[in-house]
Amino acid sequence: MQRYLYISVFISGMTSLAIEMLASRLLGNVFGTSNLVWASIIGLILIYLAAGYFIGGRWADRSPKFSTFYKILMWAALTTAIVPVVSRPVLRFAANAFDQLQLGVLFGSFTAVLILLCVPIILLGTASPFAIRLAVQNGQQVGNTSGKIYGISTLGSFIGTFLPVLVLIPTIGTYQTFLCFSALLLVTALVGLWRSTDWQHSISLVWMPFLIPALAIWGLPGPDKSSQGMIYETESAYNYIQVLKQGDYYYLRLNEGQGIHSVYNPNVLFYGGPWEEVLPGPFFNPAPYDPANIKRIAIVGLAAGTTARQATAVFGSVPIDGFEIDSKIVEVGRTYFDMNEPNLNVIVQDGRWGLDHSPYHYQIISVDAYRPPYIPPEFTTQEFFQIVRQHLSADGVLVINVGRAPNDRRLINALSSTIRTVFPSIYVIDIPNTFNSIIYATAQPTNSKNLLDNYIYLTHQGKMPPLLQQAMAVAAENMQPAPPPAQVFTDDKAPVEWITNNMILNYLFFEPEENKQ
Repeated sequence: MQRYLYISVFISGMTSLAIEMLASRLLGNVFGTSNLVWASIIGLILIYLAAGYFIGGRWADRSPKFSTFYKILMWAALTTAIVPVVSRPVLRFAANAFDQLQLGVLFGSFTAVLILLCVPIILLGTASPFAIRLAVQNGQQVGNTSGKIYGISTLGSFIGTFLPVLVLIPTIGTYQTFLCFSALLLVTALVGLWRSTDWQHSISLVWMPFLIPALAIWGLPGPDKSSQGMIYETESAYNYIQVLKQGDYYYLRLNEGQGIHSVYNPNVLFYGGPWEEVLPGPFFNPAPYDPANIKRIAIVGLAAGTTARQATAVFGSVPIDGFEIDSKIVEVGRTYFDMNEPNLNVIVQDGRWGLDHSPYHYQIISVDAYRPPYIPPEFTTQEFFQIVRQHLSADGVLVINVGRAPNDRRLINALSSTIRTVFPSIYVIDIPNTFNSIIYATAQPTNSKNLLDNYIYLTHQGKMPPLLQQAMAVAAENMQPAPPPAQVFTDDKAPVEWITNNMILNYLFFEPEENKQ
């Protein structure tokens, strides 16, 4: 039984970390993947595990039997399978509440799901101290045996960290992955119980393995969310992905769905968002600046290709390098958003690494790599903007989408100060009716008057496509004063999450209701 005990410890360690990763996806699909969500999940799971260690030690001393150990694992497996079934209607309810920012419902749903994880994690936490008690043959082996069991459990946890995220969730989804780990743990425990005792003691629990396929077939019906107009949903290694259709418009939403990442209408090009505001960037260069000067464009955060489609409409079939880390989003873009421009070179890669290793120079580098509510910190630092500057032509421009609150521009101020250390000229516009601002930074010294001069030049020359005209008008009408000096972000210190969390909390709890409309 000693060898099988080690196998059981390995499986229980793998399952405990898998549940932690799955919990982040379960909650992230509705509440997002902010560090507040992660801190809540990790913190509570550690508390549950600590409780399991205490309980497991006492339980093992009172009943040092293999049969008790394997019965505990069987109930841990069963309660693991129940978590996604019970949480699904709660999370659907929460998803609808999130669309309307009903804070009480959100907090209650979030707490309820975390409490659901309490029983399986505590039971799994009993495994290691219980196994040590069973494995120790004499007092001289305690240290060696304890180290071996905790090492084996940790190796299992290592597998449980990567297997669900990289393989199972993108293949079968979060809910079915819960059931897979539950079934594996359940079968392992049932075999251990059968080997450690007579069949009469095992037969009373043999019904448990039949419950798992029943839950897989009848316990998880329907889509993850019930959003109005949803025509497609899936999960990738990085995101929960949702496509909504309203009239002739298609919208790409990720995770909690508080941001629209791409929009598509076969008959419309202007959407009143951040995508088309990339287009005026080059026209901060001195007039006359001709659209034909644009030879190559990079988009960091391609999503489903809204900006690429608009840039092609304005600048023609210039090569566009679109960096997108999530291959599943690329598939969705090609299927639902007609992201099939022949001049678009899709690069499935981390945007910063991909841009740093690009052999090209660009007239436009657009950075829109939001993972709401955050910009990834690595896209906000002095070192990153130096990479951008190195890949811009002499007349190149950086365009970056930044979030803000109605009365809180700290993130804009910090990013502007950081960019100023690398670029000679910057400009900020607020996009009407949104919480988005655009920062433009030119590789050569420029001034804001150039935008108006180029608008007049292009209009008189008949070189002004309607989409560019609308985008330049929005930029000119919503230009903001130069941001005040603020903290400069570096790779060593870029407190983007702290600023963003503070902005969100202030907005939710202290912003006047009229500013939330």
